[in-house]
Amino acid sequence: MNRLFWRFSALVMLAITLATCVIYFTFSRLFGDPLEEIARRQAAGQIFLLEQYIDRAPADEWLPRLNKVREVSEATLELKPLQATLAALPASKRGQLLQGSVVIDVGGKAFYRRVDTTGARYIGSDDDVIHAQHLPIDIGQALGMEAIRFGVIALFLMVPIGWWSRRHWRGLMALSRMADDFGQGDLAARAAVRPASSIAPLAARINDMAERIALLMETRKNLLHSVSHELRTPIARLEFGLELLRERHAADDPALQKRVAAMETDVDELKALVNELLDLTQLDHAQAMPRKPFALAQLLDACTPPTPSPSPSQPHLHFSASIAADLGELQGDTRLLARAINNLLGNAAKYAASRIALSATRNGNAVHVTVEDDGPGIPPEARERVFEPFYRLAREQDYATTGYGLGLAIAAKAVLLHGGVIAIDDSPLGGARFTITL
Repeated sequence: MNRLFWRFSALVMLAITLATCVIYFTFSRLFGDPLEEIARRQAAGQIFLLEQYIDRAPADEWLPRLNKVREVSEATLELKPLQATLAALPASKRGQLLQGSVVIDVGGKAFYRRVDTTGARYIGSDDDVIHAQHLPIDIGQALGMEAIRFGVIALFLMVPIGWWSRRHWRGLMALSRMADDFGQGDLAARAAVRPASSIAPLAARINDMAERIALLMETRKNLLHSVSHELRTPIARLEFGLELLRERHAADDPALQKRVAAMETDVDELKALVNELLDLTQLDHAQAMPRKPFALAQLLDACTPPTPSPSPSQPHLHFSASIAADLGELQGDTRLLARAINNLLGNAAKYAASRIALSATRNGNAVHVTVEDDGPGIPPEARERVFEPFYRLAREQDYATTGYGLGLAIAAKAVLLHGGVIAIDDSPLGGARFTITL
């Protein structure tokens, strides 16, 4: 049964309980204690004998009739002093007793009443009280009947509550599944909810929102893909033109050769950017990649630079690797995962001051691959955004380094296609630590 039903049922039961308490106290204030009324009805026979048989006797026969009733009744009738009885009663009931009313003692299964208020029964009768005990008063039975009544009402309320909550819960589960599928990249996921459902308007708006998001994402992917492909043609023309310029005109002009070399560098950067964009769009469009078993330790060894420095242009960097031998095999695309590892290593090489470390360990069914450096690190508030395409931190080190802000985005998408995640925290080396969990 769904949690919604149990929570709503508990709320209804609590409301019934509170309503019962409010009704009891309201009736007590307006009409007297309902329990005393129940006890008075149960003791009606003894009260009837007192008022209709004993009290109607002449003065000289009042006590003999009282004794006759004592002989045949299961109740005990005693005469007690008025002052002692007043001292034993609560203050709220003393006035009733003094006026000659029947005062019910629910807990003691008894009642009190003055013999009379004028002393007409016998000498000093106005100072005596009749105390009737062992009356057939059973409040527990009456309360049990009330409990059964409210229980039956609650059970019948559970039927429509269960029917409604079941339909409502199904709709919520449909929305939850749709949100999970949509968040995992299935942009065609929609919530299937009956039109008569109470959450149908919400589901319709969520589906409309998903439709717009899917359209925007598809437009973005198509734009990046089209632009990337269209840029390849003019880049190829520029390369061809620069090659002709170098061969025909720049051979004898050192200044022109320098300008051509700078232009070729710019063209190479532009070509690298286009390739990065193409890689990113291919990962965006990838619904199912080819999965083959491969040894993770072997892949990581292939990503490890052959020299102590991971970058020939930065010989001062020291690289260390600690790869466990029990990493086992994974199912996936070795090229994509190697690209993700190399992108993280390349990112670390850009910012590290002197040290970069690669490590891999196995913990049960999970494998953790860590890349860390001793650079400036990444602020906590920016650790989610660095995986967005073209995002750069607003600091001098980021603008001084080469790159286009696509490397971490490609790494994150490649790891995600393998069912893993990348997390960022502070490294013991002093910089950033990227941890891939597969």
